[in-house]
Amino acid sequence: MSSNSGLTAEDIPESELVETTSLVVNSGEIRKLSLGRTWSIPVNKSGVGSSNSVHELLECPVCANSMYPPIHQCPNGHTLCSSCKARVHNHCPTCRHELGNIRCLALEKVAESLELPCRYQSVGCPEIFPYYGKLKHEQQCRFRPYSCPYAGAECLVTGDIGTILAHLKDDHKVDMHDGCTFNHRYVKSNPHEVENATWMLTVFNCFGQHFCLHFEAFLLGVAPVYMAFLRFMGEDEEAKGYGYSLEVGGNGRKLIWQGVPRSIRDGHRKVRDSHDGLIIHRKMALFFSGGNRQELKLRVTGRIWKEQ
Repeated sequence: MSSNSGLTAEDIPESELVETTSLVVNSGEIRKLSLGRTWSIPVNKSGVGSSNSVHELLECPVCANSMYPPIHQCPNGHTLCSSCKARVHNHCPTCRHELGNIRCLALEKVAESLELPCRYQSVGCPEIFPYYGKLKHEQQCRFRPYSCPYAGAECLVTGDIGTILAHLKDDHKVDMHDGCTFNHRYVKSNPHEVENATWMLTVFNCFGQHFCLHFEAFLLGVAPVYMAFLRFMGEDEEAKGYGYSLEVGGNGRKLIWQGVPRSIRDGHRKVRDSHDGLIIHRKMALFFSGGNRQELKLRVTGRIWKEQ
């Protein structure tokens, strides 16, 4: 299709409009023609459309997320993402026309030419990515918010480390300690109950970083076990710069675990289910507890160090 300042949707055969959409570049704007609907996008002197203006066109009107191929449109030119197409029962949310299977190829093509900053630019990410690579980066961006590491509830709070620390202290009443060694005693009157999986989360401030010590009970297959492990409040690469040890014992016996703390980017359940920590089977835990073995009394000691 040739550029023509007087071109309108009526100049394009209807059969062609149903299959796709077209872009017309004039001085000062990009005009997107789609079944009688024209979108104008300001362009700069080099003929490139404003990223902000184009990005607005690539925002799904239903979920407000960025649209990625296949981008769908109704016969009147209203667009929406493929995820929302099913949610609106194949009817356009704007004009209620049946959607069918029309692709907005022109908008998909425009997206290919875009380079946009990471959505976490405001909190420090300096990266700029092609439109179709931006989403993949943002899913792994080191500046993306952290999820609350508290395992006792399905907590949905997210934020930077400072926000998460304040949330753990104020909302979950988590104990905060300074130091790189710990000595904790865990007592449970009925060790045969494992339904309440999370017993304790403690946060340590050590080497200017924060670490989460978890101790909990759960079923490993059909066998009740107790597990202690450490998570680092930061990125995985930083976590690899530290090591830790855990020790539990009694009656002249001792179990020792040494490992590398896992980042809180790894979900609590993922770490637990990988058995990456000190695991104590219930019979051994009761043996360590002494007495009549009707009450669990475990003392877990440990330390954190910085790898050279």
